[in-house]
Amino acid sequence: MTPYLIILVTLVLSAFFSGMEIAFVSANKLRIELDKKQNLFHSGIINIFSENPSQYISTMLIGNNVVLVIYSMFMAVLLEPAIHSFTKSEGVILFLETLISTLIILVVGEFVPKTIFRINPNQTLRLFALPVFVFYLIFFPIARLTTGLSRLILRYLFRVKIDEENTPTFGKIDLDHLVSETQEEQLEAHELKHDVKIFQNALDFSDIRLRECVVPRTELEAVSIDESVEVLKQRFTETGYSKILVYQDSIDNIIGFAHCIDLFEKPQNIKSMVRKIPIVPETMPANKLLGLFIQNKKSMALVVDEFGGTAGIVTMEDILEEIVGDIQDEHDKVVLEETLLGSNEFRFSGRLEIDDLNEKYNLNFPVSDDYETIAGLILKHHGSIPKINDMVTIEQFNFKILKATNTKIELVHLKIH
Repeated sequence: MTPYLIILVTLVLSAFFSGMEIAFVSANKLRIELDKKQNLFHSGIINIFSENPSQYISTMLIGNNVVLVIYSMFMAVLLEPAIHSFTKSEGVILFLETLISTLIILVVGEFVPKTIFRINPNQTLRLFALPVFVFYLIFFPIARLTTGLSRLILRYLFRVKIDEENTPTFGKIDLDHLVSETQEEQLEAHELKHDVKIFQNALDFSDIRLRECVVPRTELEAVSIDESVEVLKQRFTETGYSKILVYQDSIDNIIGFAHCIDLFEKPQNIKSMVRKIPIVPETMPANKLLGLFIQNKKSMALVVDEFGGTAGIVTMEDILEEIVGDIQDEHDKVVLEETLLGSNEFRFSGRLEIDDLNEKYNLNFPVSDDYETIAGLILKHHGSIPKINDMVTIEQFNFKILKATNTKIELVHLKIH
């Protein structure tokens, strides 16, 4: 073999080992388990890899190191005469050989194959299962030895215990990827889309914080504890709500709520009607509050911000909406406008959530933990509440304020350029 051919072969093998390493790490473990049930030939091989991940990774690393040593030797033989014609310094020659060899192997043997093999890792594993298995058998003794030595060092020198048997086969991310793949394969099934969306929402539920599903303080209905029962009756009649918050001195000092059913007992004052309401921080996970609701048989909680002020309220329905979608209840009185006016032109309520609009219209609004809604996005970039007919430009999004008050943005016109 000529040096050129040997270098080419080592580059291909290095790319192969690097790519198969990242393909195995990135593969959907749940898909591997499902493929195993079909009793296909490649599924049995991949299952061996899944049951011995350390052995597999060691095999890929050993194979890569072997071909890199061979590559380095022949690259030096190939480059030295060419570089020697420009300089006689041994140090410069060694430096240039190392630099050129490293750049080539990084691009051809690392970056490019890892990027390509990560695009569809499960299919890549199925396609190359047999050749990988051949190398797995060839390097098995060496890989077994190095894996064993590594475990001994970790256990006795660093006091780290490696227990692959108790490592979960797959997790939430694998489930989410599998569901997304299923949805893409069956786009025509509308009912399936809805079911898939609910399932994905359930998977993401543990990441939801109360600030994302709170009914804001500007939309709360509350009365002072010093008001008369007649005022409370009138508020129940006007709003149609079954529960009204009760505060003392200011809305930031909510002391509980009054239930309309207590009016049948003909109370003398509002104080005698007040029921306790759980108080929770806006950073609390929604699934934790749902558990507290079920445990304590409650359906509403007061949400406070980091300074102890009232951020809003959260009900059982608000939390469940994060999973199943919109549920019409007494707190959904406000109708949020969402109108497609033409190509790249919309009219939106300020309360509409960024994530929902991005998903529904593929708008690619910038996402941040600092805001949840259209109004929040505008306030974040504008720095203050704009006036009616003001224009606000954020990247390619041009907003015209159609309706606003001194405290909030209610309606905007959006045009995308």
